[in-house]
Amino acid sequence: MGAALIDGKAFAKDLRDKVGEFAANFEQRSGRKVGLAVVLVGEDPASQVYVRSKGKATVAAGMNSYEHRLDDTASEEELLSLVEQLNQDPKVDGILVQLPLPKHLDEQKVISTIDPDKDVDGFHIINAGRLSVGQEGFVPCTPLGCLMLIKDQLGDDLSGKDAVVIGRSNIVGKPMAQLLTDANATVTIAHSRTKDLEATVKRADIVVAAVGRPEMIKGDWIKPGATVIDVGINRVPGKEEGKTKLVGDVDFDSASDVAGAITPVPGGVGPMTIAVLLRNTLVSAYRRENIALDKDAI
Repeated sequence: MGAALIDGKAFAKDLRDKVGEFAANFEQRSGRKVGLAVVLVGEDPASQVYVRSKGKATVAAGMNSYEHRLDDTASEEELLSLVEQLNQDPKVDGILVQLPLPKHLDEQKVISTIDPDKDVDGFHIINAGRLSVGQEGFVPCTPLGCLMLIKDQLGDDLSGKDAVVIGRSNIVGKPMAQLLTDANATVTIAHSRTKDLEATVKRADIVVAAVGRPEMIKGDWIKPGATVIDVGINRVPGKEEGKTKLVGDVDFDSASDVAGAITPVPGGVGPMTIAVLLRNTLVSAYRRENIALDKDAI
């Protein structure tokens, strides 16, 4: 294997440790803890695991975790009323409604009810707008985590780098492209309708794969020495019968022979998402109490 392994787990731990230090400083200066409220509707097993790990990480960083659980039969009115309550609660700096929601609830309506200044997931249309015009707001956690890993490899200024983002979702692809553009990379957003996707990927110094198709991007698509960030988490059949394993959107074995640096799956981008969520919540707390925070330090 030629590529350096990008250890998202270790980077995320460092980030969580830093957040913990700043959270203690915040508590000292404001007289209260940073607070993150997480809302879970229904019994989706994957969502329950995420919420549990978010709660544990929040408490470990010295913040308050407020968990609110509603039955999957909860009405939209009930959910919106809870969100409004959290908007008004001075102890809450960040609000996260765990997605996906049960089918009878309108996700977009729920997200747009969250106060944009407490929208630490960065999904509110106002935060999307702020990102697109370069104003201060919240950026979705996964793409911001990817950017941190890229800058750790290549430095803060990505001038002269060709970047290809494969996938155009509002949660990863589009904000990722915006962040890379802001860092002076030349960015192409590729997707299922891109003509000759392989040739597009081949010229990229930075490849961010967020397409949701297991091992779609092969090693011979990768430019030698490129930095490859694999956002995909796909469950596929394992070697043993009845067992499954996690793979990314990139064929790791063949790509790691060619790339300069690559994230593994698991252990790459995944751990960054929760670490950046804590970081966004911390930033929100400092802003809300008008306490200066050196954002470069975090």
